[in-house]
Amino acid sequence: MRRVDHPRFTSAVQQVEDSIDAAWDSFRVASGVAPEDAGELAEVVLQDTSEFDWRVVDGALKQLVCPECGAQLGAGELGCRSCDLANGFRFAARETDRPAVPPGNEHAIRVSSAVARTRHRYTPRARAGYELLLPDLLAGQLPTTAQAQHAKHLVNQLTDDELECLITPADLG
Repeated sequence: MRRVDHPRFTSAVQQVEDSIDAAWDSFRVASGVAPEDAGELAEVVLQDTSEFDWRVVDGALKQLVCPECGAQLGAGELGCRSCDLANGFRFAARETDRPAVPPGNEHAIRVSSAVARTRHRYTPRARAGYELLLPDLLAGQLPTTAQAQHAKHLVNQLTDDELECLITPADLG
């Protein structure tokens, strides 16, 4: 079974999508904006993403369509100038760690979920490394630098096909 088809992965991605949708809806309602005007609010958010939580920024991106490629803004193929720029916007947003998680956990969730949600924009090695960790990150874990470096070393030893079949970090051996 491929990782992207495994419930461990699909559940984690759905959990992130739900949290983004909830953050966006809460922000939109608090801003007094009707659902049909969400696109205009999204444009305002993208003018300075550093003013907003990353989930609100990702929610804003979900409201917009790329004028160049027609994909969800920031999710088009690599090389689409508008999507490449918008994808970078998400990484300027704020990150606030949740209570009772190690510092840096929220950053790791943001990066891992961005890779998992737009996996076609990343290499098989990047996908494997970030996607394997996403469920554990959501559960509040965070690997040490040494653990992450060791996992990266193991990932670099595998073929692209082998990488897609990894389900958990333990599968690295």
